[in-house]
Amino acid sequence: TTPPLSCRIPLLPRSKITLFLSFAFRRFVIRQTSVCQAGGCWLVKLFWKLSKLFLLFPKSAVQQCTECLVALELPCPPCGTMSKKPTTGPALHKVIMVGSGGVGKSALTLQFMYDEFVEDYEPTKADSYRKKVVLDGEEVQIDILDTAGQEDYAAIRDNYFRSGEGFLCVFSITEDDSFQATQEFREQILRVKNDENIPFLLVGNKCDLNDKRKVPLAECQSRAQQWGVPYVETSAKTRENVDKVFFDLMRQIRSRKTEDSKTTNGRVKDKSKRRKIKCMPL
Repeated sequence: TTPPLSCRIPLLPRSKITLFLSFAFRRFVIRQTSVCQAGGCWLVKLFWKLSKLFLLFPKSAVQQCTECLVALELPCPPCGTMSKKPTTGPALHKVIMVGSGGVGKSALTLQFMYDEFVEDYEPTKADSYRKKVVLDGEEVQIDILDTAGQEDYAAIRDNYFRSGEGFLCVFSITEDDSFQATQEFREQILRVKNDENIPFLLVGNKCDLNDKRKVPLAECQSRAQQWGVPYVETSAKTRENVDKVFFDLMRQIRSRKTEDSKTTNGRVKDKSKRRKIKCMPL
């Protein structure tokens, strides 16, 4: 009996049992068109064991089974390379810009994104940007949400903060009020995220106007030390430390994701171990 072309596994009519097993295995292979990527490898290994242990099929059947799996779009043929895991896109790091209005959040973002400085100030409602960058030799994506600093938009900040993975809290070194407002932004972020170790940088912008400084450097460093976060001074105009604050924050986010992944995997392993322990009725 010749099987259909959809599965070219030879049937050897040595006995009724052999014929039955051959048809059963052929139908089993066809039903596995929706198996995961590892399924193809498992099927071929099973076929190989059957051909060896029970001598149901000749050795050439392994190659023919491979052709069948390829025709059915099942991966992992034994005669070729092992199937690769599906390639995923670059890691995405979500950054939120927070701070009072007019401190230069948008100017920093545009300088980082497009290498240009915008002098005209227009109040921002909420602008989102995305860019591919190379972080320590690895291609990643950074998603930047430039939020509004005006009090009129304070009620909707919680929604923005929930989606953030890291925060750049920006103030102007020439405006003491913007520096004092960072305390409120910090408290709001911690309340929403419920995590004191969230990736966070305190950024003093407009350092090119050092002659007009109103916030002493020591006071800025003291607040950052109190919060346990890095402090960096930047200039959107001269591009000083602009790349640094974004890349340093992405490194914090990446490190945090790695720690969370290890913690999650550890919990899963512990649960699997606990499931193996069963009480035996006496």
